[in-house]
Amino acid sequence: MNKSIFLLYFIFVVNPLVFAQDKIVFQDFSIPSSIRAIEVINDSTLFFAGSNGIFGKVVNSNIILDSITNKDGSKPEFRAVTYNEKNVFILSIGNPAKLFKIDPFHPTMSPVLVYSEEHPHVFYDAMTFASEKIGYAMGDPTDDCLSFIKTEDGGHTWKKTDCNSLPKIIKGEAAFAASNTNIKAVKNFVWMVSGGKASRVFASHNYGINWKVVQSPIVQGKEMTGIYSCDFYDEKSGIIMGGNWENKSENTANKAVTKDSGDTWTLIANNNLPPYISCVRFVPNTNGKEIMAVSTMGIYKSGDGGEHWMKISDRPFYTIRFTNRTTAWLAGNKQISKITFHE
Repeated sequence: MNKSIFLLYFIFVVNPLVFAQDKIVFQDFSIPSSIRAIEVINDSTLFFAGSNGIFGKVVNSNIILDSITNKDGSKPEFRAVTYNEKNVFILSIGNPAKLFKIDPFHPTMSPVLVYSEEHPHVFYDAMTFASEKIGYAMGDPTDDCLSFIKTEDGGHTWKKTDCNSLPKIIKGEAAFAASNTNIKAVKNFVWMVSGGKASRVFASHNYGINWKVVQSPIVQGKEMTGIYSCDFYDEKSGIIMGGNWENKSENTANKAVTKDSGDTWTLIANNNLPPYISCVRFVPNTNGKEIMAVSTMGIYKSGDGGEHWMKISDRPFYTIRFTNRTTAWLAGNKQISKITFHE
């Protein structure tokens, strides 16, 4: 694929605004991009990718920015990023879809194109790794199934799964590139979630070779309704959240949990907080009890596995990732924030 990389590479130190709200401290960073895809590299480093071809990392209080521009002058829009303990991978939406491999520790972070796909309907939403070698990405249908690509060599090569090996979609069913959380992998398990006219959970117990699909109880039937995010604490316990993007205040049938690897789902906190959610994540090392969820409606936290929630901030974000139990990163429109929780 013809392309040229125009580096905007520079390092600058941010004097972050730090303030306390209840028992949370926010450290804010200004980014010239809308950021829906972030990945924690280590205790001090966050990698991100966003709009206008921009990607980069935050190392302590330093931001390192880079940018990709196609040969025709267009700029890819990134909504997916993942890390396999060796390289970072960023994946663009739109036609053509481009997947780049990046060494996050190299001074120039030069992107290497490892996969591209051309199709009028190509649109990749999210990606993740199950191990250092095995990784996945999922996207909207280009045929009569969700798009699913896989690597088995640590991301050096990727292959798209034929639709004959995947469950068929329902007309009007797709996915939302809201927070890079439409897909989740735990060991040999991998799950994908959909929304729109139908909202379902696609599950594989053997690294994406065989699949089954389960109807979810999440609100659906309209173009912008359904599951926007999923997470699993282990092979059994998972959560799905979303709602209606066109009416974000609705809190009916927008969150559910499973205790059997996604075979069945039960609504939780119905008609209660939170409303529309774009990203949900289990808090590490809490036995699946503590959960946080974010959207442009604010930040929410549960301490009992999702049965009850409290709003802990009005600040709008698209996505969240944890470094450890007391530290997390959030991203939104032209902003990244590191938050620290104090007992």
